[in-house]
Amino acid sequence: MSTSTGGTETGTKHAAGAFDVRNVIAALIGFYGVVLVVVGLVDNGEAALEKTDGFNANLWVGLAMIVFAAAFALWSRLRPIVVETKPEQAPEETR
Repeated sequence: MSTSTGGTETGTKHAAGAFDVRNVIAALIGFYGVVLVVVGLVDNGEAALEKTDGFNANLWVGLAMIVFAAAFALWSRLRPIVVETKPEQAPEETR
């Protein structure tokens, strides 16, 4: 869709894509979530489980972070931010 900005200039609209802050948040939280899930699966020490009364906190918090990251990614896909770009202006000829 193009819009008129006055005169003969027209602008175009497109989604922000990778520059949408929600994608950055989803990537960071998703990465940390994966790290916590791996730590929760690998580290099954009794000392860690005693601190949390037998609740594997790293595993469950990591899974929650992955779900949160997936929700942010889905949100940015379903409701993208639309950015309007202006066309490059041609330099005027000198006489």
